Amino acid sequence: MLRTVKAGALIGAAALALAACSSGGTDGSTASSTASGGTGHAAKLTIGAVVDVSTWAAQDSSWGNAATYYMAVYDTLVRAAADGTIEPALATDWSYDDSMTVLTLNLRDDVTFTDGSALDSQVVVDNLTRFQTGASENSGNLASIADVTAVDSDTVQITLSAPDPSLLDYLSQNSGLIEAESAFTADDIQTVPVGSGPYILDSAASTIGSTYTFTANPDYWDPESQHYDTVVINYYADANALTNALRDGQVDIANLNSTSQIPDAESAGYTVNTQTLNWKGLILADRWGVVDPALADVRVRQAINYALDREGLLQGLESGYGEVTDQIFGTGTTAYDASLEDYYTYDVDKAKQLLTEAGYPDGITITMPLSGFVPEAEAQLIAGNLADAGITVSYEQAGESFISDLLGGKWGVFEFGLNQEAVSWSTYKLAVAPDSAWNIYHQTDDTLQALADRMRLGGEDGDAAAQEMNQYLVENAWFAPFYRYVNAVVTTDGTAVTLKNGQAAPNLWDIVPTA
Repeated sequence: MLRTVKAGALIGAAALALAACSSGGTDGSTASSTASGGTGHAAKLTIGAVVDVSTWAAQDSSWGNAATYYMAVYDTLVRAAADGTIEPALATDWSYDDSMTVLTLNLRDDVTFTDGSALDSQVVVDNLTRFQTGASENSGNLASIADVTAVDSDTVQITLSAPDPSLLDYLSQNSGLIEAESAFTADDIQTVPVGSGPYILDSAASTIGSTYTFTANPDYWDPESQHYDTVVINYYADANALTNALRDGQVDIANLNSTSQIPDAESAGYTVNTQTLNWKGLILADRWGVVDPALADVRVRQAINYALDREGLLQGLESGYGEVTDQIFGTGTTAYDASLEDYYTYDVDKAKQLLTEAGYPDGITITMPLSGFVPEAEAQLIAGNLADAGITVSYEQAGESFISDLLGGKWGVFEFGLNQEAVSWSTYKLAVAPDSAWNIYHQTDDTLQALADRMRLGGEDGDAAAQEMNQYLVENAWFAPFYRYVNAVVTTDGTAVTLKNGQAAPNLWDIVPTA
């Protein structure tokens, strides 16, 4: 059961990042979204951000909580509506061939970048190829693209090495951001974007690492999506800085760092809009017993799942904000199966029985990393759960190379949180595919490969295969999820938001003035 303060419009998922910067508004005044006369826009929107923008170079861009920055100054090839529906943007329409490996996009002919140049197919080709080789952590999103060609001035053809059901969704994110050709060699592209988006960065009114001011683009091709004359994004250093800004009424809308800030936000008069986000739990990575032979037995992995008091963990770790779950696929996906939500009921005796059947009547010991990502109190609560079933957790302090050690296979099981992507195929690619970084030992089997081959073709059979894969992963205990946790977005009176499926930050055009 989802426990939230106030329900948001939609369910979503997103990135985990937090970052640093100053508190307070741009001029010390309180936030304002008062309607301005005669423009059709509200005067100003002030956004509180929990991450900074690390670069304006499209090929190196990130997404998740950073998406708002890029939505302000860039357009994507297509847009994903709040419910995940793919809609036109720079591409007015598109179509696949029968093999689902050739995607043809037709571009708008009325788009101008802020340097005065016009959108054409060659700049789209160049942006896509640059993103594939760029420094973005999402560059792999375009790994299925074998070739991209400018057919004529307003037609782009993308050829895939194999069908990719997530491609259009990726093209609505940072993979599909399009910047002007002049930006490719600009000395200041790290700090000055050159896009065609609804707003233009006012560098003179901005402070890198603190405050970013944007003014409405007077030549924007879609003025109906421009709801404000000015958008200000304030980047806050930590939870305390953001909480202080909320108490002072300095922002109109903000993503919270955690649910612990909800009472303060409500006391300050904000409306709390919530969405379930990533799943948190144990990744039982060593399914073949590479570093821990016991984990190769499915009964051991199942025992770990039965040993978890998910309701207790949700209360203890998240104050009840979230949904307990046994599956890694989100509720809005084709793979989701409500009947799997309580597949592993909390049953210590069942866990002990399975361990005995697997040849471990005296229990087992598993080694897990302890790092700054997991507070010690949280680690001990999880260890206490497992200990009741005869599963002893030996924590090993992780060093500065924690992530590289983790991805290198040092630990066979560890606590983590991963996105529940909006598209089932994207979740498979993130967590299950043999080439995924989070499939630590790059393991698969014939059943999963056959299901993946069906999923990638889409359609009714692809959807059925996604559900079959979900059931297979749950039954074979590839993971031990605890719950989906809540992302909270708070808004002032006069500001409304529709949260987006599959994304921590809402679409910028889905933040609207109500006064």
